[in-house]
Amino acid sequence: MNLVLQGLDDCKARLERIAALTAPKNITWLNERALRCEGITFSPALRQTIEVAAQAAQLDATYSIGMHKMSEFKLVAMDMDSTLITIECIDEIADMQGLKPQVSEITEAAMRGELDFSESLKRRVALLEGLEASALERVYEERLQLSPGAETMLKAVQQAGLKTLLVSGGFTYFTSRLKERLGLDYTHANELEIVNGRLTGRVVGGIVDAEEKKRTVERVCAELDISPSQAIVMGDGANDLKMMSISGMSVAFRAKPVVREQANVALNFVGLDGILPLLT
Repeated sequence: MNLVLQGLDDCKARLERIAALTAPKNITWLNERALRCEGITFSPALRQTIEVAAQAAQLDATYSIGMHKMSEFKLVAMDMDSTLITIECIDEIADMQGLKPQVSEITEAAMRGELDFSESLKRRVALLEGLEASALERVYEERLQLSPGAETMLKAVQQAGLKTLLVSGGFTYFTSRLKERLGLDYTHANELEIVNGRLTGRVVGGIVDAEEKKRTVERVCAELDISPSQAIVMGDGANDLKMMSISGMSVAFRAKPVVREQANVALNFVGLDGILPLLT
């Protein structure tokens, strides 16, 4: 069994301290902020000890049997809001209406898996009725930021020949701009209905919910003539679990507890580029 430990900033001493707890047969430094403990003797007690110690030291710990290679994968599929980018776009749009607290509350409940996503989206979008469509541009220009490590991660996987998919329960206004900006291969999201320059409070066509996200990953894999097991899928909320479940590597990025518990990899402290040390 192997264990990859990684952190931010000046973390070498913390990495060495936690690594020593595993009594590894060998330690390989992957970069200045990540190391791999090789040949550790796994036990539930050791795992609990490492997880508690790593959390306290603000380090991410990922167990694996053997080692993954970048060449095993052909696709990286990502959620958008709170995964590829730091914000929930609908919450920031709602802020333009003075309704951010109400909408954020529904968003959080949906991401925790407490509300049906489709119904929650309809409720949230309905609150945006009458808002000038120019608010979308303001959110993109003034508030949207990429998550830490996003550009580094994308550059590395694109250089390795992997295709990229952005599949979102958010909105096409933002996914289309990110596709152009980041050179993504595929995007799929909800389309806000706009009439006479204002949001109508409705979505055009079907809603991109958890099931549609899964179907989208499957469609893109079929188009690429690959298996979903050759996809890395990243997300943070309950509506990402279905597409993550069919992947070869599921990555919970600063995610809700229900997502962290079911993912192969949980990145709570490092950026999206934290997947790179896991791919030898």
